[in-house]
Amino acid sequence: MDIDRARTFLEIVHSGSFLRAADRLHVTQTTVSARIRTLEEELGRQLFIRNRNGAQLTPAGREFERYAQSFVQIWERARHQLAIPSGRTSVVALGGELSLWNPLLLDWLVWMRKEKPEIAIHAQVGVPDQLIEQLRTGVLDIAVLYAPKMLPGFRVELLVEEQLVLVKTVDKDGDRASDYVYVDWGPLFAALHGASSTTFGEPGVLVGLGPLGLSYILRAGGMGYFRRGAAAPHIEAGELEVVEGAPEFTYPAYAVYPEAGEARADVQEALRGLKEVVK
Repeated sequence: MDIDRARTFLEIVHSGSFLRAADRLHVTQTTVSARIRTLEEELGRQLFIRNRNGAQLTPAGREFERYAQSFVQIWERARHQLAIPSGRTSVVALGGELSLWNPLLLDWLVWMRKEKPEIAIHAQVGVPDQLIEQLRTGVLDIAVLYAPKMLPGFRVELLVEEQLVLVKTVDKDGDRASDYVYVDWGPLFAALHGASSTTFGEPGVLVGLGPLGLSYILRAGGMGYFRRGAAAPHIEAGELEVVEGAPEFTYPAYAVYPEAGEARADVQEALRGLKEVVK
């Protein structure tokens, strides 16, 4: 089976239509249709039912999905294994959200270098949808995310439950510390935060990345919700202080990996390292 046909099949399943799959794959819709037609001819079964709402899997398509997923993952794994650097035994590809790289995933890289130097690492940073897509297509072995989508054939393990705490800059020159900066920590935080939003007033600045918001208030002054671990060094340095009485929110991080990863010693060692650095 052609790898491009398998990828095209999975992209249609993921996006829900031939047109959106063509856009994401950067090919024409005609090419997508031709690939699926050829695939259906090879298998002797219809895989999709096309209608005005997009494309739906037939029973045969649902059965084929897990095989296509495995095929793409095996192909990507083969590419990684053939590119193993000299002196290494295997490669683990891990991706994580930017906010998780400092310090959790940085600590993990150091742990892997010290404890498992024989395993080469491909480390990537991305947004959640991108990381899930790379995990689904086999580009990544592990994705570390705050709010992962549940995917069939994948395991989700809780790594750490951090707290989001309200901190403000230490007020040394006027009332800058009262300016509230809203950081988008995702839909769950938005829902929980909404009940307390009147406490802070309308935010003058909204940012979609925790480290950016933290750097902003450290330079310009203000207050906002940030991970306790990220704020701790600045609290110790006297640059920030916790706002007493403000509600705190749980913010868990998860490791997501294919069920097939349970049989791979290198993936299990990488997962062990993640659990060690969050203790």
